[in-house]
Amino acid sequence: MSLTVHTEQRGDVVVVSVAGELDMATAPQLQDQITDLLDKGRNRLVFDLADVSFCDSTGLSVFVRSKNSCDEAGGVVRLAAPQRGVLRILEVSGLVEVLHTYPTVDEAVAGEPSPASS
Repeated sequence: MSLTVHTEQRGDVVVVSVAGELDMATAPQLQDQITDLLDKGRNRLVFDLADVSFCDSTGLSVFVRSKNSCDEAGGVVRLAAPQRGVLRILEVSGLVEVLHTYPTVDEAVAGEPSPASS
């Protein structure tokens, strides 16, 4: 399975739409795009996960590295609209507490409280 990544600027936030399976084979592709965004000073990121059908620990590590880099640069990382299976992985790993997770992209961009983790 391949991975597609598209970015869209919404105000001061970049929405990174990810589709496909995020695993050891595809995570480097996403990491490269995030590194490019960070190099350009884009440190407010929302990952739209609505079309991610699978995410393993390698994919989770991309989100954690992104959060750490954005935190250091005074930015923020939020996750939006994860499918049930991906949300479950975030919950089991404890990352749903660390990576602010929202039910919709619009809520993640707005930075409202994150009811997806309740």
